[in-house]
Amino acid sequence: MSDETRSPRLPPARKRLGQHFLTDARTLDRIADVLEITPADTVVEIGPGRGALTDRLAARAGKLITIEIDKLLVPVLRARYAAQPHVSVIESDVLDLSLGEVAGGPFLLAGNVPYYITTPIIFHAMTRPRPLRAVFLVQREVGERAVAAPGSKEYGALSVNLQALATVTIRGTVKPTAFNPPPTVDSSILHLVPRTDPVIAENEEDAFRKLVIAAFGLRRKQLRRVVRTVRGLTAEQADVALSAASLDPEARPETLSPAQFAALLHALDALAMGGA
Repeated sequence: MSDETRSPRLPPARKRLGQHFLTDARTLDRIADVLEITPADTVVEIGPGRGALTDRLAARAGKLITIEIDKLLVPVLRARYAAQPHVSVIESDVLDLSLGEVAGGPFLLAGNVPYYITTPIIFHAMTRPRPLRAVFLVQREVGERAVAAPGSKEYGALSVNLQALATVTIRGTVKPTAFNPPPTVDSSILHLVPRTDPVIAENEEDAFRKLVIAAFGLRRKQLRRVVRTVRGLTAEQADVALSAASLDPEARPETLSPAQFAALLHALDALAMGGA
């Protein structure tokens, strides 16, 4: 059931980098299957580690670009795939790269990302140009937040910001024993497909993200208070914007869908321009 790498001289997992190497063969196959790779696809892999998932991606993709931050693993990976010219290894922090530029065109995305930096990496991955499809192995709690519905206890800024841009589903749960060393929590296989009908336009994405994050910073407050606080409005102005967005002033941020947050952003922008 395990998929240990071939070389006995591998650097140990580094706690500082949050490394937990996936070794379970079934889970590795499952991730590759979910990504639905064809020989025509370019795949970008975040955090190839020791290459267990990389092997499967390389066998299916027309081109595979891996991004590894661990300088001790980079030469191991380059040696491992030296005979496969369609596989390349980039030594970098993924947050310092434009994934679209790295891919050079349409691409698929996969990654077993460190738990301590999962959310920034996922948000980074959803910047334009977005992948055609993405599969991440994430902490189960993060997966549950990503797919949470409005009004649920897991629903928050991550839920809204992802669901505004992509269709998000969980494709499986992974136990700690599937990793070496094992983490202390279960993991989820998270599947994202960018929406053809995102609730916000490209030039609104940054403002939308900031509004949502600010609103959930006040998630226990009513919308009238939230809007007044985040935009510095009077109560009357807040009510005008909320009415324009067809929102109840006494509702709380955790009950709003991504589309309702988009309507709120549009109403606040219209108010600021004197159009409300």
